[in-house]
Amino acid sequence: MSKITDSVLKLAEPVAAELGLEIWDIEYVKEAGTRFLRVYIDKADGVSIQDCEAFSRALDPILDEADPIPDSYTFEVSSAGAERALKRPGDFDRFMGSDVEVKLYSPLNGSKTYVGVLKAYEDGAVTIDQNDKELKFEKSAVAQVRLHVTF
Repeated sequence: MSKITDSVLKLAEPVAAELGLEIWDIEYVKEAGTRFLRVYIDKADGVSIQDCEAFSRALDPILDEADPIPDSYTFEVSSAGAERALKRPGDFDRFMGSDVEVKLYSPLNGSKTYVGVLKAYEDGAVTIDQNDKELKFEKSAVAQVRLHVTF
């Protein structure tokens, strides 16, 4: 995480805990000339719009007072989502055995995207089971891993 997102995390975690939520991720990005601070929240039985609103209302004045971001920005709060990105080792541990989509930086055997059951995560390498075939992707090859939901 960046220095800004680390600072925001320290401010946001107690607020989330008080509301029965957890912080899934924090992004501070520039898109189309506008800076966005996005805080993704989660809880065991799912996040509602009311959870997002309560968290936003509670954290906003704390951010205003602490002023961890020198530039102007748009503050957004969102659920981590059903197809959330897995980034930290704990994320992979939590969703071991779940369906995931692995996106690669470069094509492997003609494809940059693989879907399968998450079987292992070790030192950044991701192993999935795809139709009873085990596929291992080294950390340097993996652009993103997210949960995969089939409708």
